[in-house]
Amino acid sequence: MNLSMNGQWRWPALAMFSAGYGANQFVPLLALYRHTLGLSDAEATAVFGIYAVGLIPGLILGGRVSDAKGRRPVMLAFTGVSLLATAVLITGQWGVTGLYAGRLLTGVVSGTVFTAGTAWVKELSGDGAAGPRRAALALTAGFGVGPLVAGPLAQWGPAPVVLPYVMHLVLAGTTLVVLPRADETLPPGRRLRPREPLLPAAVFSDRFRRVVVPLGPWVFGSVTLAFTTLPGHATGSTGVLGVAFPGLLAAGALVAGVISQPLGRRLYESGAVHGGTAAAMTGLGIVAAGCLAAAFATAWPGMPAAAVAALLLGAGYGICLIVGLREVEDIAAPGELGAVIALFYSLAYSGLAVPYLLALLAPDTGYPEALIFTSVAVILTLTAVFLAGRSRCRAGTETNNS
Repeated sequence: MNLSMNGQWRWPALAMFSAGYGANQFVPLLALYRHTLGLSDAEATAVFGIYAVGLIPGLILGGRVSDAKGRRPVMLAFTGVSLLATAVLITGQWGVTGLYAGRLLTGVVSGTVFTAGTAWVKELSGDGAAGPRRAALALTAGFGVGPLVAGPLAQWGPAPVVLPYVMHLVLAGTTLVVLPRADETLPPGRRLRPREPLLPAAVFSDRFRRVVVPLGPWVFGSVTLAFTTLPGHATGSTGVLGVAFPGLLAAGALVAGVISQPLGRRLYESGAVHGGTAAAMTGLGIVAAGCLAAAFATAWPGMPAAAVAALLLGAGYGICLIVGLREVEDIAAPGELGAVIALFYSLAYSGLAVPYLLALLAPDTGYPEALIFTSVAVILTLTAVFLAGRSRCRAGTETNNS
């Protein structure tokens, strides 16, 4: 690694932190909008989930555009757009249209910044595991700090549906000023050729299909339950904490995600020869346990039960995230890293559909039963990853013996 790049990964990591903050500052405010705008359960979940509609094209296009045009111009442009997205969200106090538009635009920003930023942090960090670890930490920290700050401001601060957003405007503006300090890592000679195939070769690999694809949706399909389902159905009375508690719940889940990532990294490195199967299974097992804890919390609501479920879901999220990022880093060619990261994040964010599906299913089954079904789905995914790992082990043994 060029000595001049030492420490420069911090600036794109700050941009990822800012984007994560902007994405999740909305979590505690959603409880407030449920009351002030009279949102139904399905409407509130849809407002939260429309973020994914903007996110998926942002992920796919952001990765490829940054591979072709360079990391810095893409990151600068969309960090600037994040200011507009938050300004649009401020108008949501007057009607749900502003919330839909702001969340949609926030999704586009997040998708682009997460993919381009992850690739940029990795390239500025040099070889080894530091890049994925730093990117995952920046993203998770932003997700956690956003609701941790916005919740108390919405509960006890003046202008509860304005001041939390102002904090993000200051953060994103500061990021925009310091981001040019990071060097461009893709000079014109290293950028993606215009006639490269739409899908990078890595997505056809055995490891991508058998580990990344089944694992991906449970990255955010897990922790998102702590942002939407638990605050709405598992906390019971929050007393003086009011709408601050959903923010604390989300922050606690994401702190658990940060703490669990070193475990995921160690498990992955110890079993990387088999594609990180043991690490993926560990993450999925914790997600399944979190879904069962959430089922308990929705059957017998209370803040302690909701907190336990959120911590488990967050820990599972953290392991699944770091395992997925390590997998794509290992299998992607340098010129397609941004595109492969984009596809992984697309799979990960498809999990935002989980709480929405629960909101549709629960009126007929009840939330405890729906969450038990979700846990069964996670266990089936874990089983598929396990069987795929055994198949790879047998194939490797036969190759070595032949």
